[in-house]
Amino acid sequence: MSFIGEAALSAFFEALFGKFASSEFQFVTEKRVRKEIMNWETMLRNIHAALADAEGKQLQNQAVKIWLADLQDLAYDVDDILDEFATQALGRKLIKQHQASTSKPKKFYCACFTGSHLSSIKFNHEMMSKIKEITGRLEGLATRKSNLELREITYHVGRPMTIPRRQPSTSLVNEANVLGRDKDKRAILDLLLRNDGSDAGVYSVIPIVGMGGIGKTTLAQLVYNDDSIKDHFDLKAWVCVSDEFDIISITKTILLSEPSVPCDMNDLNLLQVKLKEKLSRKKFLLVLDDVWNDNNHNWFALRSPFEAGQPGSKIIVTTRSSKVSSIMTIAADYSLQCLSEEDSLRMLAHDVLEREDFTEHSDLKEIGQEILKKCDGLPLATKTIGGLLRTTVDRDAWKLILESDIWNRCQKEGDIIPALWLSYYYLPSHLKQCFAFCSLVPKDYEFGEEEIVRLWMAEGFLNRPETKRQIEDFGSQCFEELVSRSFFQPSSMDESLFLMHDLINDLAQFVGGEKYFKMERHEEMKRPSLARHSTCMIDEYDNIKKYESLFEAKSLRTFLPFRMLGIYEFLLSNNVLNDLLPRLKCLRVLSLKRYRITEIPDFIGNLRHLRYLDFSYTFIKGLPDSICTLYNLETLLLRHCLRIEKLPTKIGMLANLCHLDIAGADSMKEMPSGMGNLTNLRALSNFIVGQGDALNIREMQNLSNLKGQLSISGLQNVNEAQYAGEAKLSSKSDLDDLELEWCKDFDENLRQKEVQTDVLNLLRPHEELKALAIRYYAGIAFPIWIEDPSFKNLQSLKFVNCPNCTLLPAVGKLPLLKDLYIREMKSVTSVGNEFYGENWPNVFPSLETLHFEDMPEWKEWKACEVDEQGRKFRCLRDLLIVGCPKLIGPLPEHFPSLGKLEIRNCQNLVVSISNLPKLCELEIDGCEKVEVGSCMDLWLVKKINLSNISKFACVTRERMWTFEWMKVEDLNVKGCEELVSMWQTEWGWLVPLRSLRNLGLQNCPQVASISATEEEEKAEILQLDIHYNIEHLGIKYCEGFQKLSKNLTCLRELEIVGCPKLVSLLADNLPSTLERLVITDCENLECLFEEGENINFSSTSLLEFLQIIRCKALKSLSSSSKLPVGLKKLLIWDCPKLEFVAQEIGDNTCLESVEIWNCKNIQYLPQGMDKLKSLELRWCEKLKSLPSLNSLQYLTIWSCPRVTSIPEGGLPTDLTSLYINEPNLLSQ
Repeated sequence: MSFIGEAALSAFFEALFGKFASSEFQFVTEKRVRKEIMNWETMLRNIHAALADAEGKQLQNQAVKIWLADLQDLAYDVDDILDEFATQALGRKLIKQHQASTSKPKKFYCACFTGSHLSSIKFNHEMMSKIKEITGRLEGLATRKSNLELREITYHVGRPMTIPRRQPSTSLVNEANVLGRDKDKRAILDLLLRNDGSDAGVYSVIPIVGMGGIGKTTLAQLVYNDDSIKDHFDLKAWVCVSDEFDIISITKTILLSEPSVPCDMNDLNLLQVKLKEKLSRKKFLLVLDDVWNDNNHNWFALRSPFEAGQPGSKIIVTTRSSKVSSIMTIAADYSLQCLSEEDSLRMLAHDVLEREDFTEHSDLKEIGQEILKKCDGLPLATKTIGGLLRTTVDRDAWKLILESDIWNRCQKEGDIIPALWLSYYYLPSHLKQCFAFCSLVPKDYEFGEEEIVRLWMAEGFLNRPETKRQIEDFGSQCFEELVSRSFFQPSSMDESLFLMHDLINDLAQFVGGEKYFKMERHEEMKRPSLARHSTCMIDEYDNIKKYESLFEAKSLRTFLPFRMLGIYEFLLSNNVLNDLLPRLKCLRVLSLKRYRITEIPDFIGNLRHLRYLDFSYTFIKGLPDSICTLYNLETLLLRHCLRIEKLPTKIGMLANLCHLDIAGADSMKEMPSGMGNLTNLRALSNFIVGQGDALNIREMQNLSNLKGQLSISGLQNVNEAQYAGEAKLSSKSDLDDLELEWCKDFDENLRQKEVQTDVLNLLRPHEELKALAIRYYAGIAFPIWIEDPSFKNLQSLKFVNCPNCTLLPAVGKLPLLKDLYIREMKSVTSVGNEFYGENWPNVFPSLETLHFEDMPEWKEWKACEVDEQGRKFRCLRDLLIVGCPKLIGPLPEHFPSLGKLEIRNCQNLVVSISNLPKLCELEIDGCEKVEVGSCMDLWLVKKINLSNISKFACVTRERMWTFEWMKVEDLNVKGCEELVSMWQTEWGWLVPLRSLRNLGLQNCPQVASISATEEEEKAEILQLDIHYNIEHLGIKYCEGFQKLSKNLTCLRELEIVGCPKLVSLLADNLPSTLERLVITDCENLECLFEEGENINFSSTSLLEFLQIIRCKALKSLSSSSKLPVGLKKLLIWDCPKLEFVAQEIGDNTCLESVEIWNCKNIQYLPQGMDKLKSLELRWCEKLKSLPSLNSLQYLTIWSCPRVTSIPEGGLPTDLTSLYINEPNLLSQ
């Protein structure tokens, strides 16, 4: 049995006492019932006074511990009964108000009132049996209290005076200042950036090993986000592995590190194929955080796709176990040590005093050092105890903490670190409740403040005699306080999310006890009748067996499943929905999020205690009307319910509703009238204005508590402009983000244009607004308020598809505007002073991002005529112009901070690159002409993409040496014939780029040769000279390309696609540094490596990856019939004339993976592939046999009919994957 916290239980009692005094309770109960329940209050107050003494004795006296547990059970049951009375009273009140508002006849009203009165009498009668049972249990507890000799005290012995609450500082700043790990960080960075040599394989594993709370994850975060590795790796991914080593989930998470890669499958083979493609040719950094797996088969199965990466790739593993790390690598562990006393003291001073040391508080230094000795150098313990100490700088309070017997008592409780336990012990009682509830949160689950605060509200932990708005604000303060005390820490991946350290999670589970049950996989509840809150990780199919134990948990308050990483849809048995949930009548929180359910049964209206309902990402088409009788409901989440079409007509009865989220419910076209009655609404994602009897925009006037983000759509249904003014948007000061949306299908009716113009004019929001978007507005002009500088906090503006507006508003006057997006403004022909603001002295003083997209009639962008001091666009960093075919130019010239310029599909635009001193990235695609003023305009540019540009011009001439030190690292040229021709002749600036590492050429038919030397004479064909430092070269669809010349001595990757004149690659022209070679669609390629008499590329090459696809004439890989000595991965597809891979393996001992698809003439594979781990053969019709494969782990044979037997000696015993569809082989 777990520790029963007095303070958390005391907070629960305080909430009960508040309910005894509530008006709802007084209104409903008759005298006999009221007298009985008032007697409860008296007995509970006497018992409450003994809680402090009981908490101190429970660790030594098991009977006291049992008494506290029974008292906790009773408190829950009392709360349930009081809540039933309050719900009954609230229901009567709301029904009465609704009947009055609908103007029913008096006779009918009297009949309803009489019926309601009879119902109340019946309700009180039914409750009497429960009341008597509670009274009996209370009397028993009071008797046992006396027998246990528990004292009634009003203060806590050994506990300091009430510590004043300190306003929490910003959590992200605290986390950013990690102290004492500089040496460790440098060591790990050195390992990451080190070249391990050719013997290390494609990747190396760096294990960070240490005990829990020592800072392994923090150290990994520091190096993962360090600037020095940003350009060192092509791809980075972070995976929190935790207790269960789920290969599918881990693979999906790595894939999701690039949002453009979809991974909505659960087949491991397909996922790993996709991951292999993603990692192919890339140097990656992967962090596997918090690994517990010590099963080598799991690791071997996971790591297979990693071999496709670029040599130099790294994997950081954090783990508590050296056994785990030994499975993943033979490299030595990086053993992370505890902080020194000096670093611990610095961390304490930083967290408590926000100073580097204790110079200004010398009286606290000595006692602080004594407290730190008890933290044993653990950063987590130090930060957590710091969260407690910073609530006061009083020496006496610190001394009481140092001398607390909790330090010694906690040692008896197993693995709970004393500093963590002490920090919990000194939490205010309401925070203890809130923290204990978080024991339901799975380890490593990332949560937002809003999510947790709403759950706390639903559970009644924030109950105070205040408005819903004040209660929610109080919840935010509680959350911030737990962040400040380091119980929650910010996520390294998303600054808006938080998580709990594993040891903090363990503490929460300990203090939560049996009332909070976290249903782990295949684990059953030991005493389900005691559980009040339950959570689990959702499986792909949750059947009734999984939840069998919950049938006994009839008083359960929380049913809160959490989804597994990487899985998006789950099936739920109908038995759970129809048999289990109706029995859980005490539920406050119910989540069916992401379950593939299509209908919500009517029984939902019987769960009268419900405060929180989450049906997000389900397939429901609607909600039952019975949901409108859930008068306590505070949160209703329908996010991305794609099929839901409407809300219940009486949703206005839900007077306590604070949060309604229908974002992404795209099938919902209107909302019912009565929404204006929901005056407690704080969060409303969408307000859909309807026609006729549907929701009218005037109903928004009473929704004065709205905050955060709001989208108002269906504004084309506002037929009378004055209704928009009655919405009173200007009074809603808590709104941060507002979206105003009309219909995409425009009405060309003149009156409709005028009405929309007037409507937008009257929808002026509060001046504290931070973001505004206007979509599909058909009015003829924007209102003046949009450009009003009094919108001093407005940072983001979007104008999308406003077809009748010919002029942009003068938003250049907005002082804090950072991001401006202008799209599909079909009638705008010119942008000039009307955009900047007539005679405005400081144009766009804060603008950082400016995007123009799809503006078909835009012809000119005029420069600002004022602002001669150069203050216009002074902060602009990102400029994008896309899909503006009539724009001619010139563009404004002065963008002093512009770092990225992207222009696409502006066929008539002349782009002049000048006066851009900080330009780092340039992309121009589909423009008339590009002019470069001076090499200084490209001085800092690192990445250039040029595509489909008709003309180029260099305005000034400079000597070649002035271009040599330009910093361009990545250059891609596609379909720019004039530019390529000027490479040698007119410009010359592309020739000596010493920093160039990556070059891509596409659709440049005149390019015949690539060289890094001037020794060869220029032939009639065009030979391009590039600097020898280049590492990655791609040549695609260059019809004239024939050869690669010598001296590309740093080349590591070469890709050639669609070059029909390429017959072979001369081996003496291929550098030994080449690691990766890809040849695709070279239809006349006959021999890949043509080796001369004294040249043996196969024996000297570092080539590790070779891929050949659709080379129809290919007969052999090399003239020596040998494979490169270091080749690890070989992939050949659709090469019908290839007869063999190699005559012999020769000196190659590295080959690990071979894939051969649709090579119809290949007859045999070479012997000697002893290291081969993966072999995949598909549609090789003439292949007759397999060689000996002693190390094979993965084998696929598909449509190879002549392969009739397995190798002599059989297949390896550790083969982990086998796919065969040949009957002759299957019979063996």
